[in-house]
Amino acid sequence: MFNFVGIYQLKPTMNTYYLVMTCMAVMAVIVFIALFFFKAGYGYLSTSNWGPKISNRLAWILMEAPSFGFMLYYTLDFASSGGAVNGNSNLVLYILASFFLLHYFQRSFIFPLLLRGRGKMPIAVMLMGMTFNTFNAYIIGEWLYDPMLNGGMYHIDWLWSPQFIIGAIVFFIGMGINLHSDHVIRNLRKPGDTKHYIPRKGLYKYVTSANYFGEFTEWIGFAILTWSPAGLLFAVWTFANLGPRAKSLTEKYEAEFGEEYKKLNKKHIIPFIW
Repeated sequence: MFNFVGIYQLKPTMNTYYLVMTCMAVMAVIVFIALFFFKAGYGYLSTSNWGPKISNRLAWILMEAPSFGFMLYYTLDFASSGGAVNGNSNLVLYILASFFLLHYFQRSFIFPLLLRGRGKMPIAVMLMGMTFNTFNAYIIGEWLYDPMLNGGMYHIDWLWSPQFIIGAIVFFIGMGINLHSDHVIRNLRKPGDTKHYIPRKGLYKYVTSANYFGEFTEWIGFAILTWSPAGLLFAVWTFANLGPRAKSLTEKYEAEFGEEYKKLNKKHIIPFIW
C-alpha cells in the first residue's frame, strides 16, 4: 500500500514507523515553542516576512488535499488487496478512515471555496502544511490498515465500544464547532468591506479562536475513537500548531481593539482554561 508518489514506495517496518512517529513528536514540541516567537504569517496575522504568496483558496487546496488523497489511496489500495486479517473488520476500518476523510474533504474542497476576499498565503507556509499533512496521513493510514501495528484491535465490536462511541460524539461536536466558527468569521464583513471586527457569536464569546478549539476537539475525538498513538500524536500536533497561533491572535486583537477586546476576557483557544 505504500507506493504513492515516491514517498509511499517502500513498505515500512515497525521500527521505521515508530521512528517517524518519534521524529514527529519531537517536531511538535519544537513547533509549539517556535510559534511563540515566529508568527505564521497568514490570515489575520499576515505579514510580508514569509516571502512570495499565492491565492488563499489555491493554497488551502494544495495544503490540505494530500491528507485526503493519501488516506483515500490507502483505503482503496487496502480494499483492492483483499482486506483485513488478524481480527480487524473491514467495515470498522473503513468507518474509522471515513472520519479522517470527511474532515479533509471539507477542508480541501469546500472550505477554500467558501473563503471571501482576496487574501493570500505565503508559499512557505503552504509547503510546510503539505509536508505535515503527507506525513500525518502516512502515520494514520499505516496505523489503521496495517494489522501488525494495530494488533487486530478493530473487530466489529469496536463500533459499540465506549472508545468509539465517546470519540465519535466528541469528533462531531468538534466538527460542528469548527464549521459554525468558520461561518461566523466569514460573515463578519459585508461584501466589499475590508475592516476588522471582533467575532462574538458561538464559542467566540469565550475564546479568541473558536474555530481552532473545534478542530482540536475533533482530533481529540479521533484519538479516542481510534484509541491509537497515531491519533494521539495528531491531536498533540494540532494543539502544538494552533495553540501558539491562538495566543498570537489574541495579542493581535488586543493591539488593534485595545480595552474593547481586553475587557471581553476571552481565553486563547480552550474556554475557561487557556
